[in-house]
Amino acid sequence: MLASASPRRRELLLELGVSFEISVSGVDEDGDFRGRKPADVAMELALLKARDVGSKVNDGLILGADTVIDYGGELLGKPESPRHAFEMLARLSGKDHLVITGVSLFEPSSGTSWTRFEATRVRMRAASGPEIEAYVESGEPMDKAGSYAIQGLGESLVDSIEGCYNNVVGLPLCLVWELLGQSGFKALAASPCRLPSGQPCPHSAAP
Repeated sequence: MLASASPRRRELLLELGVSFEISVSGVDEDGDFRGRKPADVAMELALLKARDVGSKVNDGLILGADTVIDYGGELLGKPESPRHAFEMLARLSGKDHLVITGVSLFEPSSGTSWTRFEATRVRMRAASGPEIEAYVESGEPMDKAGSYAIQGLGESLVDSIEGCYNNVVGLPLCLVWELLGQSGFKALAASPCRLPSGQPCPHSAAP
């Protein structure tokens, strides 16, 4: 079961070739996480989401995920307003940041969980103020960590990435596949996580 309403995560999870249902968690993602490491926050929220949905069922596996931006140790989440989105993108322009997704598998019947995170380094190109403003006006940034979608119009703001591409979209299939293997769930013989070019994700590894 996927504990997320994200259409991006749903589409990615379908690539695993497993059947799943969707149940949205009620976890508040807008807590005060000042002073916390972004990776720790992402993993904590992923586990909380999985447990929240798992409290309503008795069997199966629950998948929770949460994506944040690590900008020099500072956590950046989703923008609160178009102005906030503009300010966030202006800060990221021409610089590197880490996209971190916490992923948690929770088994309600045993109370066992498997939680880790994936990190991808993204370098943004130096975009002008009018370019950023035009992108914000498209509306795409408003529900995205870091205020951009690499799989959409936001691709034009990205210079390069190092690591798992799907992680930047919102769900690192290489890590999900690995955690499924650790839990004993048999999915595919090989990870389906791939780059836009069709090449295997460099972070894919056997569970």
